[in-house]
Amino acid sequence: MIWAGVATAQTADITILGEVHDNPAHHAVQAERVAAIGPKALVFEMLSPEQAAAAVGVSRADAAALGAALGWDGTGWPDFSLYAPIFAAAPDAVIYGSAVPHDAMVAAMKDGAGAVFGDEAAIYGLAPLDPADQAVREAEQADAHCGALPPEMLPGMVEVQRLRDASFARTALAALDQTGGPVVVITGDGHARTDRAVPFYIRAARPEVTVWSLGQLEGPPEGDEPYDEVLVSPPPPDRPDPCLAFK
Repeated sequence: MIWAGVATAQTADITILGEVHDNPAHHAVQAERVAAIGPKALVFEMLSPEQAAAAVGVSRADAAALGAALGWDGTGWPDFSLYAPIFAAAPDAVIYGSAVPHDAMVAAMKDGAGAVFGDEAAIYGLAPLDPADQAVREAEQADAHCGALPPEMLPGMVEVQRLRDASFARTALAALDQTGGPVVVITGDGHARTDRAVPFYIRAARPEVTVWSLGQLEGPPEGDEPYDEVLVSPPPPDRPDPCLAFK
């Protein structure tokens, strides 16, 4: 394992550590990086602000107690045993939840990400997409959902993704302001992209803030990948076909 960008990661205000959610190797890397960086704040895509608040005062060394406090079981995320070492690697870091409420995502599908995000939408760069970019993102949403979504749903799904990216960025910046940083964000690879996801929105809102992003893939990169560093780990051997859920 080559830490090609770790020096930059250790000096960034905000470090974004991507993952494929059910890949144990990716979570092991995240725990190692968190331990090396020593963040003052950990921001999790998987947690709501209410879940994060419920974990205050719970030992990071007690995975069972922490998982129970977070209400992790039943959330649909992979088993907490994959994530517990990440929490334990920064025992004193403030935990932040950046999950977007369901009703906000529904509203974004109808009204657009900018309308739901609020008055800061322009500051964060939530402008309408040009047609070519829109088409690319809709095609990616179709592929991510195994071609099961009706075409008319795809623009709304793009808006949900944009809302989530911008919201994760806003939470990361709030964490930086409140703790002084450094901040680490734990999220899926799609949200870690430097060209249009969380790093993009952070830089749009606060260009003086330094951001560094790790993408973790499961196969050789296809050309230039939109991350500051890329690591490759094989997929879990026992992963079921994700498209079965759409059949």
